[in-house]
Amino acid sequence: MKTNKNIINREHFGIARKIVSNMTSESWETIPHAVISYEPEVTELLKIMKEINNTATAETKLTLNTIMLRIIVEGIKACPVLNSHIEFNRRLVRGEIKTFEEIDISMPMVLKTGEMMTINMHNMQNKTMRQMRDAIADSVRRANNSDMNEVMYEVSLDNTIQGLKKGKIAQTINRLIGSKTGRHKVRTLSGQAKKDYYSISKKDRLTKHDIEQGTITVSNLGSVCRSWNGICTLLEIVPPQICAIAIGAAQLVPIADSDTTVRTGYKLPLTIAFDHRALDMGDITPFIGRLNEIFADPQIIKEWI
Repeated sequence: MKTNKNIINREHFGIARKIVSNMTSESWETIPHAVISYEPEVTELLKIMKEINNTATAETKLTLNTIMLRIIVEGIKACPVLNSHIEFNRRLVRGEIKTFEEIDISMPMVLKTGEMMTINMHNMQNKTMRQMRDAIADSVRRANNSDMNEVMYEVSLDNTIQGLKKGKIAQTINRLIGSKTGRHKVRTLSGQAKKDYYSISKKDRLTKHDIEQGTITVSNLGSVCRSWNGICTLLEIVPPQICAIAIGAAQLVPIADSDTTVRTGYKLPLTIAFDHRALDMGDITPFIGRLNEIFADPQIIKEWI
């Protein structure tokens, strides 16, 4: 159908947008999402964070993002099934849930170029908050030294090879056509530029290990838009993960105490999406219960510095 509307810009998908589009399409096509919101009061938590950072420099302070990641890890330890992948064959009605000991958090972050990249923060289960802070900072440093097209292409190529091994021949052929032909061809480095890039130590740039699939996704949406006054109402789960969590922005709101006194305080909305094939609401309650304990007595975070 023709239209007389003027197009002011036309931009073909780059490899990052291709991968995100493919993943999110698979998510909504295959996963029955169930989503809940959770809004704990964080007034005391913010005071303790300010106390901890009282003598810290810009480089050494603990952000709310880092503290919340540590709290979420505690919740996952109390509810380990959230840290799982699912395999499900609908035709045969056969399924399996694999729960992992290592907590590898897929964490979207905005780079200095403005690009969004999801980094796999490996082995967060035993890290202190300072170790988490340093690991995130190092990932950002290496990301800013990296060519995102190259890193994403490595991951895409590995996924294609794994699909081929599983007999997904048609999918492999379609991906090759989509990424190697016409206007939609993926552009990666070549010649001397490629040699120069890969001469950079892996300690100073990202590799596919850094952006491979984690065991659970945690997105800090509040850090992207600090003036946001609301909650995330829908969140995609990236297969084969079975859970994704979004952290919102802390908001000053009226709070009614049990004695009916009304005061102002801060609440921090969280959104928890889970795969209903793998989990029911009852399965989530140990996670909520552990977070309730922490927010009721946030002094405990001082033990995790």
